[in-house]
Amino acid sequence: MTTSLITGATAGLGAAFARRLASDGHALVLVARDEHRLQERAAELRRTYAVTVEVLPADLSTDKGIEAVETRLGDRERPVGVLVNNAGFGNRGAFGDVPMADELTMLKVHCEAVLRLTGAAAAAMKQRRRGFIVNVASVAAFVPRGTYGASKAWVVSFTRGAARELSGSGVRLMALCPGFVRTEFHERAGMDTGSIPGWAWLDADKVVAAAIRDLARGRTLSVPDPRYKAAALAAKLAPSGAFGAVSTTAGRRFGPVYPRD
Repeated sequence: MTTSLITGATAGLGAAFARRLASDGHALVLVARDEHRLQERAAELRRTYAVTVEVLPADLSTDKGIEAVETRLGDRERPVGVLVNNAGFGNRGAFGDVPMADELTMLKVHCEAVLRLTGAAAAAMKQRRRGFIVNVASVAAFVPRGTYGASKAWVVSFTRGAARELSGSGVRLMALCPGFVRTEFHERAGMDTGSIPGWAWLDADKVVAAAIRDLARGRTLSVPDPRYKAAALAAKLAPSGAFGAVSTTAGRRFGPVYPRD
C-alpha cells in the first residue's frame, strides 16, 4: 500500500488530494497546524474509505515543524511514496503594506519548507527508485506581482529544475498551478473575492483529478483548465510588465486577490 503525505491537508486542495488518494487506496499522513481539525479530517477519511490515516500536527513556518515532517519523510520503516506540498497562505495588502515578518513567514512556508520537504522525500524515494512529489504553486507564478506570485514562481522553477536533475532516478516531480479554486483560502486571508466572475472559479476535486492525470503523463507542470492554460500562455507571451501592470491596477481597485492552490 502506498502512503501519501499531504501538507495543508485539512481544507481546500489538501483535503481534495486526501479524498482522491484515499479513494485510490493510499494510506495517508495528514499535516497541518490544527490538531483538532486534523483528527476530524482523519476520522472522516477512515470512515469513508477504510484506509490508514496518520496525523502529524506541524507548523511549517517554524524549523521545528519542518523538521518533524522531514523526519517522517525519511522514516525507512514507514516509507512515503507520494508527497503533496500544498500548505500555503496569502497576505492581504500590497508589498510595503504587509509587515515584513509576514512576508518572511510566507517565504518560509512557500519556499524553504517546499525545498526541505522535497529534499527529504526525494532522498528516501531515490533509494527505492520510486516516488512522486507534487508541489502546489499557482497561476500567480506567471504574473509579476508581490511576494505571493514570486514565491510561487520559485516553486515552479525549482520543481521543474529538480525534476530534470532527478530524471532517471525513479522520482517524478510536478508543479501544480491552479487558478481560483473554491476553498477557504481567500476568506482566511481576508481577501475580497466579489469582483471575481463565476466562470473563473475551479472545483478543488476537479483540479486534483487533472493534476493526477498530468502526473501520470509525466508532466512537470500542470495548469488545470483550458482557461488558465490560455492565461498562463498569454502572460508568457505578453510584453514584459503588461500583466503586472494590469494586476497592480486591479489590486488597487479591488484589493489584492490571488489565485490559490
